[in-house]
Amino acid sequence: MALKIKKVLISQPKPSSEKSPYYDLAEKYNLEIDFNPFIRVEPLDVKEFRQQRVNIPDYTAIVFTAKVAIDHFFKLCEELRVTMPETMKYFCISESVALYLQKYIVYRKRKIFFSTTGKMDGLGTSITKHNKEKFLVPVSDVHNEEITSVLSDKKVEFTKTVMYRTVSTTITEDEIKQYDMLVFFSPSGIASLFKNCPEFVQEDIAIGCFGASTAKAVLDAGLRLDCEAPKPGLPSMAAALDMFIKERNKKK
Repeated sequence: MALKIKKVLISQPKPSSEKSPYYDLAEKYNLEIDFNPFIRVEPLDVKEFRQQRVNIPDYTAIVFTAKVAIDHFFKLCEELRVTMPETMKYFCISESVALYLQKYIVYRKRKIFFSTTGKMDGLGTSITKHNKEKFLVPVSDVHNEEITSVLSDKKVEFTKTVMYRTVSTTITEDEIKQYDMLVFFSPSGIASLFKNCPEFVQEDIAIGCFGASTAKAVLDAGLRLDCEAPKPGLPSMAAALDMFIKERNKKK
């Protein structure tokens, strides 16, 4: 019989707000939840970026697929003394990513478009309407090719540029075995698991993940995927965990 879930490792930074749904889950099911990212993101320095021979002012549109991409883009712009013109167009993978731009620009005065599906294909119509723009796509050294496939399909001019890199953090096999459940949010997290623990055997440890590419990485690694989001009626990882833990702990 499957073990009752008592201790969960969320492979993300600890939430900054005490109102996180993970804390609600901990209280609801008397769980011990730890936050420990399996990966961390490091910026490229100016010298490394310049080796790509990308001149940011040459572009008229930027595609952002994550908040972290926004942070590293504007950090590099600051170091390069590049100021974004008011005419710059921003294409974002979701509304939350688009709204994050407020940290760096006057939002209401800019031309900003976002996908309503949370995927690149949801930007297709907007990209078609602005197909004469010259697009710049900041990415990590490890990224999904789906990011640029829509741009390729629309036959627009674009350049993909690495602005930050994904690095595995250190966690031991003994530490991992303390948990009844591991929750991942990117394929890089799965890669980090096996980098730290090459002989990892799942056994009774439940694995949850967010996103189709992460789910694929879990299965490709020969692991059992016990809990997945988003799914119909389960838009968030917290919602999926709530249902999974409720069912799992009921069986015990």
